Amino acid sequence: ILHGDPDLPLLSKDGDIIIGGIFSFHSTPLYANLTFQDMPESITCKDANIKEFLFAQTMIFATEEINNRTDLLPGLSLGYKIYDDCRYMPLAIRAAMALMNKPEEGTTSNITCNKKSSVHAMIGTSDSSTTRGVASSTGPLNIPLVSYYATCACLSNKKEFPTFFRTIPSDYYQSRALAQLVKHFGWTWIGAIRTDSDYGNTGMATFLQTVQQEGVCVEYSEAIVRASPRQKVLRLVDIIKRSSSKVIVAFASFVDLEFLVQELLVQKVFGLQWIGSEGWISNEYLAIPENFKVLGGAIGCVINNDIIPGLDDFFQGLNPSGNQVLNEFLRTTTGCTSSAVGNATYGNSCSSSENTRKINIQYTDVPELRITSNVYKAMYAFAHSLHKMYACQDSQGIFPNQTCDNKNRMDPWQLLHYMKKVNFTTKYGEKVYFDENGDPVARYDLINWQLSKESTIKFVTVGLYDASLPDGQQFLMNNVSIVWAGDQKRVSVCSESCSAGTRKAIQKGRPACCFDCIPCAEGEISNVTDSIECIKCPLEHTTNHQRDTCILKDIEFLSFGEIMGVLLVVFSLLGACITIAIALVFFLHRDTPIVKANNSELSFLLLFSLTLCFLCSLTFIGQPTDWSCMLRHTAFGIAFVLCISCVLGKTIVVLMAFRATLPGSNMMKWFGPTQQRLSVFSLTFIQMLICTLWLILSPPFPNKNIVHYKDKIIMECDLGSTAVFYGVLGYIGFLSSMCFVLSFLARKLPDNFNEAKYITFSMLIFCAVWITFIPAYISSPGKYTVAVEIFAILASSFGLLFSIFIPKCYIILLKPERNTKKFLMGKI
Repeated sequence: ILHGDPDLPLLSKDGDIIIGGIFSFHSTPLYANLTFQDMPESITCKDANIKEFLFAQTMIFATEEINNRTDLLPGLSLGYKIYDDCRYMPLAIRAAMALMNKPEEGTTSNITCNKKSSVHAMIGTSDSSTTRGVASSTGPLNIPLVSYYATCACLSNKKEFPTFFRTIPSDYYQSRALAQLVKHFGWTWIGAIRTDSDYGNTGMATFLQTVQQEGVCVEYSEAIVRASPRQKVLRLVDIIKRSSSKVIVAFASFVDLEFLVQELLVQKVFGLQWIGSEGWISNEYLAIPENFKVLGGAIGCVINNDIIPGLDDFFQGLNPSGNQVLNEFLRTTTGCTSSAVGNATYGNSCSSSENTRKINIQYTDVPELRITSNVYKAMYAFAHSLHKMYACQDSQGIFPNQTCDNKNRMDPWQLLHYMKKVNFTTKYGEKVYFDENGDPVARYDLINWQLSKESTIKFVTVGLYDASLPDGQQFLMNNVSIVWAGDQKRVSVCSESCSAGTRKAIQKGRPACCFDCIPCAEGEISNVTDSIECIKCPLEHTTNHQRDTCILKDIEFLSFGEIMGVLLVVFSLLGACITIAIALVFFLHRDTPIVKANNSELSFLLLFSLTLCFLCSLTFIGQPTDWSCMLRHTAFGIAFVLCISCVLGKTIVVLMAFRATLPGSNMMKWFGPTQQRLSVFSLTFIQMLICTLWLILSPPFPNKNIVHYKDKIIMECDLGSTAVFYGVLGYIGFLSSMCFVLSFLARKLPDNFNEAKYITFSMLIFCAVWITFIPAYISSPGKYTVAVEIFAILASSFGLLFSIFIPKCYIILLKPERNTKKFLMGKI
């Protein structure tokens, strides 16, 4: 037995095939007072929604248009039953049950429950939450349900909603479109607001996941609902005021956002850039001049605006006479009366065509009526599916034991099969088909809130989003100037971009978009903005001052062109020239006593070796090469040993000469000219042998020293074997020490014949120079190491030259009277 009266449709028409419709003719339900003692009263509704009424009229228009066609469903007529769900879940499910159970007016007796559904398919609803309830009810009976406005991505779950389709894109694509829009304009620090419903929560979850993958950070994410206490709204306003982000993405319905906008208007929170979902961005109730202070310059996605031929004339021809639903909307929107005697002169009658025209002018030229094309496409999707089904196309296994063209034996699940494969093009050129989730191709217009000259808000299309295009090409911007909040494009970042030469260091406890910019370390660069890490330069490169480019390090060596190199060359050549000049003086005066007395043969050999010492210093200047590295150290070692060997020979000769004057002494025969030459050759040969082994086993080679300096490369000669190098120096030091000791012992012999004291002084200078050379050589950086070595060579060479030969040249050239045998013998 039925408890209560059956629900009857607000609008209906008989036909061979009935399509059900559930629309939100009203926005607010009036709840009945439940006493649990009497039969509950029916739920009534208020706040007429003229747009939903026009959506329902679009369904009626499409039904009549299909019935008038001869190429689509010939011989069959479509009918409809349309209910009002008042945006209320219980009423929506109750309407779905009424459509499926085929109640008849006045029936109060038992009815059988084994009859087929009274409708073959349904269109509805406009809200995602109510659509979920209806889809859950129709799914077990395999009744196709097509929504024209429910966008929740959750409805794409075919396991939960196997019979659900929609002609409006899923919020999954809208969420991705909004995320790419935020990224496109370079905003990386945003706030997020959502409606606390399936539509807002699911859409925002997808948006947050996508936008974070794009490197955008969310400062806050808050939910709103129209039934929230004012304290919650005030708390959200306070969050917005205290936040540093200048861009707010609102995935909300207009009824929920309206309360927040009013509070923002009261507290004068202006100048924020709003990014909106289709749930509110094109709503005319929000788009009033007062709200432009808060929402001016808002950008968002809306459904493509398709113009349906003939629909405008259909709306114009609506007749209020006998249409209770239209009369109610006319009373609400135009203030007319339903009196039959009213006329243009004595009363404002709802039957007046002028009032119908007002509805058409006021409500059909707004972006919300983009949705009318979705209703239109839904009806045609049913019609084309039915047409293919009754034409027996692809009917194998669909109609067992019966003919497919029997209109009286069609089950909803059979229509569901064809709905999955429907593919047609509307008469205004749009291609319609569903993917495996029952979703259409996602295409959105990108609109911008702008203020017209008449101080009204207009929605200007500034771009297009097409999800079917490849990634990176889905946004197509028009050449239309965008009006921004506060008349300028907002920069919304938690931290300014890190320039090249720095890297990002995330601030502790804050999102990834909040970071400090730290300069790259020495030898590291970053050549892009917002670099996460710095890149090390190759070993032979260093960084420029901005730390954004690796540049070749300066190559440093002691060159002939720099001042220090020029001075060393001058002193080297000067020393060689002086030595040659002294040798020339000695040669010209080779027969004089002073030259003969000082062993002229060893003197000339000593002058020759000193010339080599001066000239070998030149091999230390210039860019090191394989040959120059091997030559400089071996030539230095051999030349100096030859020099010291000659000095040592001269010292021994002095000692032997005076020892030979003693009675019975026969020592000079053991150290005659032959022995002197042999000793010099032997001592020098030892050094030559050491240098030969050095060159064979581990020769010096040119090396790029990149360790000592970070900003330049030191071109130097690597010693190859440090032990051998110090062995060469040690051998020179050994000979020098021996020469110093012997000359020291001979220092008190007669002055005019004895040059031992000059040798002693020269050896003192020589040893002092080379003892100080070692620490200076080790501690001197780069090319100064070479300069120290050259200085030691020149200083010791000049010390030997001046100490030994200058006194003799003084006598030869300036005191010739002292350069006689008589003078020398007299002194002895």
